[in-house]
Amino acid sequence: MSFIIHGATGAQGGPLFDLLLSKGEPVFAAVRDPANSQGKPCVTVDNSSVESLVSAYMDANGIFFHLPQAPEPLRIEYARNFMEAIKIAKPKRVVISTSGAVIDRPGSTVQVPEDSAMGMLIRGIGSTNISHAIVAPRLYLENLLLPMVVDGVKQDGVLLYPIRADLPVSWSSHLDIAEVAERLLMDHTVTGIVGVGHMPGMKGPALADGFSERFNKQVQFEAQSPEEFRKLLEPMLGPAAANVAAFYQALSTLDENVIAEDTSAQQLLGLTPRSVGEWLDDVSA
Repeated sequence: MSFIIHGATGAQGGPLFDLLLSKGEPVFAAVRDPANSQGKPCVTVDNSSVESLVSAYMDANGIFFHLPQAPEPLRIEYARNFMEAIKIAKPKRVVISTSGAVIDRPGSTVQVPEDSAMGMLIRGIGSTNISHAIVAPRLYLENLLLPMVVDGVKQDGVLLYPIRADLPVSWSSHLDIAEVAERLLMDHTVTGIVGVGHMPGMKGPALADGFSERFNKQVQFEAQSPEEFRKLLEPMLGPAAANVAAFYQALSTLDENVIAEDTSAQQLLGLTPRSVGEWLDDVSA
């Protein structure tokens, strides 16, 4: 019996893998190529192959899964394959991260469409009898460590990011997600959506204040256009950068991007996300 972690060599799954390993849990990284497992215990999976997923999931205590950044048709294929695999393998627990997609605010203009890959995944897991929980963050603090963002902080004292300065956001870190996901993999009594992030939401100047304290210099927040952000992201993400820019463009029309209190990790699990300063200390930025 073991835990299978997708993205265990990356930003989302890596902290969760390390947390489980530190607690002595039997945990394996789900990787396409074992040569790229970073020395972590691993199982070989191919998101395009149901058979490979079933083989990895059989007899698993729990699975952590999130959709990678990829063209939407490929994400839809991955979502369908994942759902088919867990229905066959029947793991004891499944925890999914939405990676920032909004699922806890019905009627919101950025609520995930039902026919999207994420919508299919959320609807599909809800229709099974498999014990599950859905970790629903909003924006990751780690986004602020992208070179095009943090270099402006260090060099010019400007935190440039594609949201309005007055937009309250439930920011969280991958470390916060790891703590919530680990709890949910162990505690099957909490099911459904679990939002992760600050309440009330933090505005741009509050983010900048955290950087000011950490770097011992005055840092100001400035809004960037989603299109400019897309251009900077494209060398890293390719065509998927357009999806990211479209998300930020949609955010520009909102009054807030804040998790729902009744399904928050604070309410359901008693877990509060790190402050900006605490997070910067933990990641040694």
